[in-house]
Amino acid sequence: MPQHKSAIKRVRQTIKRRNANRMKRSKMRTLFKKVLTSTSKEEANAVINEAVSYIDRMAKVGIIHKNNAANKKSRLVRFVNKLA
Repeated sequence: MPQHKSAIKRVRQTIKRRNANRMKRSKMRTLFKKVLTSTSKEEANAVINEAVSYIDRMAKVGIIHKNNAANKKSRLVRFVNKLA
C-alpha cells in the first residue's frame, strides 16, 4: 500500500478510471455482438452505425488502439455485406 498522500490519491484515480474503461469496453463488445448476431441486413444496418461510432470513440480516447478499431469495423462491415 502506498504511503504518500499523492500515491494514495493516484491509486483511487486508477481504480476509478479502470472501472470506467471496463464499462466502456463492455458496452463496445455488446454492440459488436449485437451486430454479429443480427440475422437480416436491415437489422444489422440499424445497429452497425452505432457500433462503428462507438468503436471510433473508444479509439480516439485511447481505450483501444486505432488499428484494433479499424480491424473491428472492417469485420463488422464484411459481416453485414455478406448478409443477403
